[in-house]
Formats: sequence, structure tokens, C-alpha cells
Amino acid sequence: MKNLIIKLLANAVALAVATWVVGGITLEGATTGRRILTLLIVAAIFGVVNAVVKPITKLISLPFIILTLGLLIFVINALMLLLTSWITGQLDVQFHVAGFGSALLGSLVITLVSILLNTLLPDKAEIR
Repeated sequence: MKNLIIKLLANAVALAVATWVVGGITLEGATTGRRILTLLIVAAIFGVVNAVVKPITKLISLPFIILTLGLLIFVINALMLLLTSWITGQLDVQFHVAGFGSALLGSLVITLVSILLNTLLPDKAEIR
């Protein structure tokens, strides 16, 4: 349970950095508390999308991933961010990704922040 909460918070931080760095990714909210709640909701949706849709997409596109020497994974990550933006739009959560270019840059930022956080945060075995 702690690991799930830590991953949710790490996703939220990575998404917050992406909204701060990338101009085409916006997160709206009237107050700071509302923005944090929105960010946690978006992080949860992003986690579910990455846990359910991304493995299927990677499996289907495996030959193309091999052909492009793994570069297609960046495109898949951008598509997962766009899918998250679409889902949050359907749920009336104020998170929006402007286009594919913003999604690609945002997915790179999220990946880099996630790698940094995963090196700083304890592993599953150490959390008790």
C-alpha cells in the first residue's frame, strides 16, 4: 500500500514538473489545494493508463519498437499522455495537453523526473 502511494506521489511530482516546464501542458485550479487534488487525480489516471493500456500497446508494436531501436517507446509514452489528457477531459478534470509535440516533450520530462525520483526513493523491500 505504501508503495502504491509513493508511486502516485512520484507520478504527481513528475506531472507537476511537466506542467511547469512544458508550455502546452496545463493544469488548472482556482486554489493550490484544488490544483494538488487535480494533480493527484491525473496522476492516478496516468498510472492506470500506464498499467493497463501501455503494455498492450508495447506488445502490439514490438516489431516496430525493435525496428526503430526503441525510439517508438517515446511516441507510445506521448500517446499515453494524450490518452490521459482525453480521459481527464471526459471526467471534467482540468488537465490538458495541447498536441503531440507537447505530449512528446512532456513524456520526456516525466520520464526523466521519474528516473530521478526512482533513484532517490527507497525500493519496495526497504519500505515497511
